[in-house]
Amino acid sequence: MKRLLLAIALSLGLAATLSQPSRAQQSDPPAAVEALLETFRDAYGFPGATAAYALPDGTIGTVAVGFANVEAGIAMTPRSRMLAASIGKTLWGALVLSLETEGALRRSDLVSDYLGGFSWFARIPNAETMTIGQLLTHSAGLPDHVHMDGVVQALIELGTAQPFEPSDVLSFVLDQPPLFEAGSGWAYSDTGYILLGLVIEAASGRDVFDLARERFLQPLGLTDTVPSRSPVIEGLAVGYTLDDNPFGLAARTMDESGSLTWTPAVEWTGGGFASTSANLAMWGHALFTGAAMDADYLERLLDAVPVDPDAPGVLYGSGVAIYEDTPLGPVYGHGGWIPGYVSSLRHYADRGLTIAFQINTDVGVVDDGTDLVPALEAALAKLLFDSGSN
Repeated sequence: MKRLLLAIALSLGLAATLSQPSRAQQSDPPAAVEALLETFRDAYGFPGATAAYALPDGTIGTVAVGFANVEAGIAMTPRSRMLAASIGKTLWGALVLSLETEGALRRSDLVSDYLGGFSWFARIPNAETMTIGQLLTHSAGLPDHVHMDGVVQALIELGTAQPFEPSDVLSFVLDQPPLFEAGSGWAYSDTGYILLGLVIEAASGRDVFDLARERFLQPLGLTDTVPSRSPVIEGLAVGYTLDDNPFGLAARTMDESGSLTWTPAVEWTGGGFASTSANLAMWGHALFTGAAMDADYLERLLDAVPVDPDAPGVLYGSGVAIYEDTPLGPVYGHGGWIPGYVSSLRHYADRGLTIAFQINTDVGVVDDGTDLVPALEAALAKLLFDSGSN
């Protein structure tokens, strides 16, 4: 989902608006990060959060504050999982580059070369002209089904009523007009990433989640990152949303048995994983320093298109948002929002520093009611820059 993707580089130049940890705390980065999270929790009232950072040498620091389950009084821990939502797009973008390296596909290939045999495909906007690379960079001219009226509610019902098939999602955009000619503009589209998942499976003959596990999760030791294909996910913190949320969900999005009250499988390759902040930081460090796979891929990862003419330094590459010119230098990453959870992943290229955090509520985010996410991104970056932890 897209809400956190476009916390444009403005947030990255902000000084922290809340009190910073003392200089003594700053000499101990984990303690300083924990103190900062507690300060934000006091100010914004979220149930719990985790945060992690990866230093240039790969050292990981991670902390947790608050509650993974408010009603039961269960504390959040660094191993508490949360739905990472659209941060999963970084994995799918990398997987396309991995397949391209071995010659299974090319970003310049037409999507119709892989999906043209499906009966529904001709009814997809720009079906005959869009390329795999345009799906990757959100420049295919596709609508975003997630933000069409009534679709999220329908998806929640779809996921609980029957076994989910990715092609079910595409029914919402069939026969819709394209937003623009393929390659001539930019518009964020989870629909495009559902198609991308189907392309990956057609090109490889494999399940997308099996490929992600074999090529990235296992080799990089991301043992706390798992597909979010079921309402029951081991170690998942309870998520909380608005009482009167637009999805018709209960404010507590998990029941007493530990099952989500909806099926996250409907997100599929629009995101698709539950993870921890530590694993997100490890993944970002590997991906953005060129260590996620043996072949050279960074140039292709960062081969990007502009998001908006009025923001020329903001680009989108292969599943990655790129902020070219910020007060902290170039920044790469992605955000994630899904009912009950928000996540952020940022890599500060000039310092080799990667920072991730997750919060188990979307109150104040889904309704644009607070500046929590950009303010915390800015404060964590300032803290770790100032403490010399990079």
